[in-house]
Amino acid sequence: MYTIGDFAKHGRVSVRMLRHYDAVGLLRPARVDPASGYRSYEAHQLTRLNRIIALKDLGFTLQQVGAILDQRVSTEELQGMLRLRRAELAADMAAATARLAQVEARLRAIDSEGHMPATDVVLKTVPAVRIAELSAVAASYGPEDIGPVLTPLYDELFRRLAAAGITPTGPGVAWYEDAPQGDGAVIAHAGVTVAAEPRDGLDVDIVDLPPIGTAATAVHRGSMDQVVSTGQAMARWIDANGYRSAGYAREIYLECPEDKAGWVTELQEPVVRGTSS
Repeated sequence: MYTIGDFAKHGRVSVRMLRHYDAVGLLRPARVDPASGYRSYEAHQLTRLNRIIALKDLGFTLQQVGAILDQRVSTEELQGMLRLRRAELAADMAAATARLAQVEARLRAIDSEGHMPATDVVLKTVPAVRIAELSAVAASYGPEDIGPVLTPLYDELFRRLAAAGITPTGPGVAWYEDAPQGDGAVIAHAGVTVAAEPRDGLDVDIVDLPPIGTAATAVHRGSMDQVVSTGQAMARWIDANGYRSAGYAREIYLECPEDKAGWVTELQEPVVRGTSS
């Protein structure tokens, strides 16, 4: 038998919490001394305590926890519920991390307002390139909408290319166009450079992207969640040097290590000489 204090230590909970669980009928002491009122617990009750804490962490109320325990949830069922909750929390953390990166990118863009852009912009001609691609619609051109569309597209693209025996011959290339439904939606194309020819039964599109006569280009280093500041620096350069944009920028993924902080991406935005008003 354990005193309530010792049982609390072994269960890694507070004495106050154990008293509350007793009061609501979730976890009764094995014995209560009739003279002193001291509560005592047995080691096997740690099993029930673990289930109570686990179900609480899943978001159930104490009333719901009691109902579930009364239904004799099996260890396998509880493990399945916890794994599902773990996956949900991991997804929430990933989304929060992406939102934080986007906020930081906007802060950098605001910090750079009124200053000469530090990003080096180079004008050059971009040759035509053949890519294998998959595409889908994103709600907007913002990183918060583009990333969740492109990432699974690239996963599926490389899976299909491997199944077809096609080996990429160059970097990944993403490009964009306005979606027919409007409302700011865009069609995001996830592509990679290939030397393959179109053929029947190939479940990826083989596309020849046309050359760009004049492109303003800049290198973005880091996660594409933080591309806003680089893109806006390039926009200021384009305007300051008498050009205007002629379409969405292509993204050439030059280096893509597992840690996205090490990514190196070239932005290639088609431009033409601006007209004086």
